Amino acid sequence: MVWMSETVLYVIRAFALWALAIMFVGMGINHFRRGPARVMARMIPPRLRSEGRLRPIVLVYITGVCEIAGGLGLMIPATRPAASVALIVFLVAVFPANAYAARHPDTFGRAAIPFWPRLAGQAVLIALLALVAGY
Repeated sequence: MVWMSETVLYVIRAFALWALAIMFVGMGINHFRRGPARVMARMIPPRLRSEGRLRPIVLVYITGVCEIAGGLGLMIPATRPAASVALIVFLVAVFPANAYAARHPDTFGRAAIPFWPRLAGQAVLIALLALVAGY
């Protein structure tokens, strides 16, 4: 017995693909808006800020470019597998900043999503990226 028909799986993957692409491009663009970019720069943990050679705002811009490129890469079948893997690595790499914000809700307000829901959200995004990688 087949659990899911090919058509249903195709529709789920197509929806996930478009949703992920739009989300990553949108979030990447958000990295270049003055207010959100400043908040994101403050989210970089102090230890990483002091050890890095790049100013935090430059890291925010770089991650914005990564998200936009990854989102666009998902839409091109030839680059989709590489874009999916790159975005999975990206999500793992930026998680320390998200965890730092989660520990400081007084500083980050709405951006300070509690740790466990944020971790679950990252895991869902990673699973969806894996789902669409070979699509």
